[in-house]
Amino acid sequence: MIGRTEELVTVFGGGGFIGRYVCEALLKSGVRVRVAQRDPRQAYIIQPLGQVGQFGFVGADITNRDSVRNALRGATACVNLCGAFGKAMRAIHVDGARNIAEAARDAGATAMVHVSAIGADVHAQSLYAETKAEGEIAVREDFPSSTILRPSLVFGPEDDLTNRFAGMASLPFLPVVAAKTKFQPVYVRDVGRAVATAALDPKQFGGKTYELGGPQVMSMVELHKAILELSGQTTQILAMPDIVGNVISRFGWLPGAPLTRDQWLMLQSGSVASGELPGLEALGIRPTPLGAVGYEWLGRFHKGGKFAGRRINLTATN
Repeated sequence: MIGRTEELVTVFGGGGFIGRYVCEALLKSGVRVRVAQRDPRQAYIIQPLGQVGQFGFVGADITNRDSVRNALRGATACVNLCGAFGKAMRAIHVDGARNIAEAARDAGATAMVHVSAIGADVHAQSLYAETKAEGEIAVREDFPSSTILRPSLVFGPEDDLTNRFAGMASLPFLPVVAAKTKFQPVYVRDVGRAVATAALDPKQFGGKTYELGGPQVMSMVELHKAILELSGQTTQILAMPDIVGNVISRFGWLPGAPLTRDQWLMLQSGSVASGELPGLEALGIRPTPLGAVGYEWLGRFHKGGKFAGRRINLTATN
């Protein structure tokens, strides 16, 4: 887009799974992008997405205020995609988010997009949801016109969601915990476009909160079934009683444990848009169903490697 080259958007966590799609959407708009993260080398994958001089990289630790301020020098807008599990949650979700909001305000940025999560609640059982909510509050205190986006589970070619489940289907049977928990999976490219749209038009989208969910609400079992069909696998699904998931989560502190206690508590509330806040459509984006695109990367899991993948029609709870 001609006329946007004077704009510079700093994307914290731009080299991550969602970040590369955010950067792609921003670069297509014609703005300059600065990717900020602890190890900038992890973000070099986005280089082919832009033109020479349109992007740059800087080392940044969002828990370090000076580091954040340096990354925001000269920026007209910023995006915070940083998240964490474990002991670093409060430092990343709350303190880090506050550092970015303060620095963006002091740098004179006109827009800030903060990516949180559906279910963010200061009264939540899980520390993840609690700190995500506290982070939203911190951001709004220092940058009132920020846009807050709350996605559900995000799926896409490089995700740790559909790929992990498809990989586990090589087992004799596929155990599923929290089988009845409901989600509203959202396509990563839709999330990337939503972030870029909000960052580039703060007059229309600033100061608002959006819940980003896909077009279908699915239980955990329905999600696993869809992944199996998209990957051409026929492994038997075994829905585990909640008491089993509860017990497994109590050993989540062990190295390599499949489920932490906080993740289990998070699963109890699911991840479905409340319907009380605007969604992707309000940002001009039509949500993409998993069945329309998942075959593009899940076909590789078919035994023998001969399955090309195909579109499917998913039936899910509405």
